[in-house]
Amino acid sequence: QVQLVESGGGLVQPGGSLRLSCAASGSFFSINAMGWYRQGPGKERELVAIIIGGNTNYADSVKSRFTISRDNAKNTVYLEMNSLKPDDTAVYYCYAQFRTRSRPTYDYWGQGTQVTVSS
Repeated sequence: QVQLVESGGGLVQPGGSLRLSCAASGSFFSINAMGWYRQGPGKERELVAIIIGGNTNYADSVKSRFTISRDNAKNTVYLEMNSLKPDDTAVYYCYAQFRTRSRPTYDYWGQGTQVTVSS
């Protein structure tokens, strides 16, 4: 069994910053990838940023504003969000692809944390 615990969401004014954290725990051999998805009001869930190995990938809408990083020793992924816009308002979901004893690739999402950008 694996678990992802997110923290760091909240209410911020346009132009402000937030930092999301997500810690993985449980029974697994390794984590192949970690990242963040989001789902805004009336929108489909979309990939925001992801780290696979040493490579990062970002949605075009957040490039140059958001930075994803990972602490392998802590099994934790971070999302630094700057210059936030109202369009960034969404529930942000942590994502990880685990390698477990029974499954070489196991995709898992956290419960989500609300980010609201509003004045």
